[in-house]
Amino acid sequence: MRLHSLSVAAIAAVLLPGCATVTRGTSQKFAIESSPPKAAVALSTGQTCVTPCRLKLKRKHGFTATFTKTGYETYRAEVKSRFSGGGAAATAGNVLIGGLIGAAVDGSSGALNNLTPNPLKVELVASAASTPAAPTPADRPE
Repeated sequence: MRLHSLSVAAIAAVLLPGCATVTRGTSQKFAIESSPPKAAVALSTGQTCVTPCRLKLKRKHGFTATFTKTGYETYRAEVKSRFSGGGAAATAGNVLIGGLIGAAVDGSSGALNNLTPNPLKVELVASAASTPAAPTPADRPE
């Protein structure tokens, strides 16, 4: 019986070395919003969308999101990939089953990270060219 338990543990250690990689995955759902909506967004990862949008993005690396909309200034926002710990279950799984190998897999895969801020919300500013200028004294009738 003891041999059977050791065999199961050994197989689990080989098949599930990165518990956060298994439980959380290396990607996350990411929401992008703008005011006003319907802005084009181009990510430095090569993905694009029109706000509001939801994407599935890799957790490992941050990126830059560039927002464009006719009549508004271009806006760039930085999204960071930050260590989140991967949750108690993943950490406990690494200690019990994966050990150092599991921790190394989770760390290198980005499974322990989260993209922040999520959701990414931006307020676009009207461009000077599209904003009517205030009348100057020379423009006012006398």
